[in-house]
Amino acid sequence: MEQSLAGRTALITGSTSGIGHGIALLYAQAGAKVMLNGFGKPEEIARARAEIGAAMGVAEAPYSAADLSKPEAVRQMVKDAEAALGSVDILVNNAGIQFVAPVDEFPDDKFDAIIAINFASNFHAIKAALPGMKARNWGRIVNIASAHGLVASPQKVAYVSAKHAVVGMTKTVALEVAKLPITCNAICPGFVRTPLAEAQVGPLAKAHNVSEQAALEDLLLEKQPSKRWIEVDEVARMALYLVGPGSGGVNGAALSIDGGWLAA
Repeated sequence: MEQSLAGRTALITGSTSGIGHGIALLYAQAGAKVMLNGFGKPEEIARARAEIGAAMGVAEAPYSAADLSKPEAVRQMVKDAEAALGSVDILVNNAGIQFVAPVDEFPDDKFDAIIAINFASNFHAIKAALPGMKARNWGRIVNIASAHGLVASPQKVAYVSAKHAVVGMTKTVALEVAKLPITCNAICPGFVRTPLAEAQVGPLAKAHNVSEQAALEDLLLEKQPSKRWIEVDEVARMALYLVGPGSGGVNGAALSIDGGWLAA
């Protein structure tokens, strides 16, 4: 692979598994120094650090256990990344959580947590990282939003609200940095094949008394015309383009990767 990110540094939230891990691995393979962040079992985190570290040519990638629901922890995470990497040239806000319930039954604490982690943490990380990007006169910010940042679904009031807010914030930041060699873009995936997402298929099949394939295509992926998962690597490659050479003219975009969901 072309070492298109040689000399760059990247902080990626929610990168111990799933989409964030896929982005971290691709960035490291492209030559970037990467700091990971996320929760998980100690052995899973150690495995992720070793895998990304190997791609970077070191024993293990630096890691922050910051709780992104706490603004002060987000700010400290950015400082720790700058100390470990020398700078934060690239910020990928990927961490997120989910909970589903009707609006009038939605627990207040779940709503607050989703807004804090899926949206507010992005703001605090951007605010902390942007001064350094301005000082170095280069930066790339990628916010992993969702198809639900552009359209709504029932029983996901907190998630849909947070992801819509992420898209709006992306556009605002893009306008503020438009005259600088700094960009801010959002990626809006549909349903992506991750262990957490795949784990939903079996219970759906059992609840509706259908095969797992029918549950996948007709229930989980009902809004995704391709009727297939978006793969982690597909999202990661879009994220690689947005921070690599030739991407400077893309700013304030909300790029869909959803199997045709938004075309319907």
